[in-house]
Amino acid sequence: MSRRVVRQSKFRHVFGQAAKADQAYEDIRVSKVTWDSAFCAVNPKFLAIIVEAGGGGAFIVLPLAKTGRVDKNYPLVTGHTGPVLDIDWCPHNDNVIASASDDTTVMVWQIPDYTPVRNITEPVITLEGHSKRVGILSWHPTARNVLLSAGGDNAIIIWNVGTGEILLSLDDIHPDVIHSVCWNSNGSLLATTCKDKTLRIIDPRKSQVVAERARPHEGARPLRAVFTADGKLLSTGFSRMSERQLALWDPNNFEEPVALQEMDTSNGVLLPFYDPDSSIVYLCGKGDSSIRYFEITDEPPFVHYLNTFSSKEPQRGMGFMPKRGLDVSKCEIARFYKLHERKCEPIVMTVPRKSDLFQDDLYPDTPGPEPALEADEWLSGQDAEPVLISLKEGYVPPKHRELRITKRNILDARPPAGPRRSQSASDSPLSQQHTLETLLEEMKALRERVQAQEERITALENMLCELVDGTD
Repeated sequence: MSRRVVRQSKFRHVFGQAAKADQAYEDIRVSKVTWDSAFCAVNPKFLAIIVEAGGGGAFIVLPLAKTGRVDKNYPLVTGHTGPVLDIDWCPHNDNVIASASDDTTVMVWQIPDYTPVRNITEPVITLEGHSKRVGILSWHPTARNVLLSAGGDNAIIIWNVGTGEILLSLDDIHPDVIHSVCWNSNGSLLATTCKDKTLRIIDPRKSQVVAERARPHEGARPLRAVFTADGKLLSTGFSRMSERQLALWDPNNFEEPVALQEMDTSNGVLLPFYDPDSSIVYLCGKGDSSIRYFEITDEPPFVHYLNTFSSKEPQRGMGFMPKRGLDVSKCEIARFYKLHERKCEPIVMTVPRKSDLFQDDLYPDTPGPEPALEADEWLSGQDAEPVLISLKEGYVPPKHRELRITKRNILDARPPAGPRRSQSASDSPLSQQHTLETLLEEMKALRERVQAQEERITALENMLCELVDGTD
């Protein structure tokens, strides 16, 4: 009886390829701050990168199509008085991004579809509640306007961005600095890693640790953890001999890992990017020049090494495109945005297929931009899985939806049923002021363009008069 040696998997031949030079984003002064975040966030419309900035913190937001050399005077998003440490796009509104800073604040910004004429300096809202630097941000996967922040004060705060209120504050769970925080797929649980070398699963609404594992990796360097689609946990860390490791855990039995993969000896913290649709985890180390990727399955050995994408230049950070931003016609299953010292380079992961037809086995329905819950519904104890969309016809981001809604409600809040409208962030003077300033900016830019056109018309009329005079 012959034994099948080669494991059957449609992802065995996934390969990575760097984009051509003209598809990269050049002349970007990527931040040199020593902080283990990705420094880059991307969605189907925009690419955001934390950059060097004098006199405070800043990040740049570029439309995805604006490849090539970036003008040194391109407008930035500036407002923080200290370095920006983390940025995260709202999963339910492609024009809304949050930033966390060394200055202890979190700011939420509305990015216009048009290119602004000057720096964006006024956030929609500033969230103040941490007493030390804020280094981690994560939007709730299914509830509208719910944002998590974690700071150097060892506290996790969960905000309702629509009102600026603190929904929950978890300030007595972690005895030391928090290294990573991750929501599960429906946002009912959190997985955190901490400097005390403990991996915790937390029910945020009960402020309870429901499971924990001390020293999931024996080494002293920081840990990272992410939930898988079926509720297991993937953690990255270091062995006692400083070998980098990837471990798969079942939270119902934290005694031993389900699987443990040892890799190389290096100092760089491995940032795990997990794709629930394909159940592939991509490991990107800061300072590495490679991306390793593994498939997670239900059969032993559970964690299967697929391949490594290697390049020459080390990475300063990495952005990971949501599934709805990928090109399904090219069988693209992941796209990274690798930060170099002065540029950002897209890296595409592809499954080779001969057919040009839509490959529905590669693209199950995936989370779309519509939230499943309101913030108060989630806080009251409701849970809901993400609202899924099909990618069969490709995903086209809404073009100007946010701009129209901005004038009515800055964060696209759903109007309640019935004739009365509840009080929301857009009713606050801050939001009205922000909308007014946006309109004034547009009018000013329009006036400048009209003035330039009028000057051009005057110059042409003068030339015409001179020509007429010459023929006379």
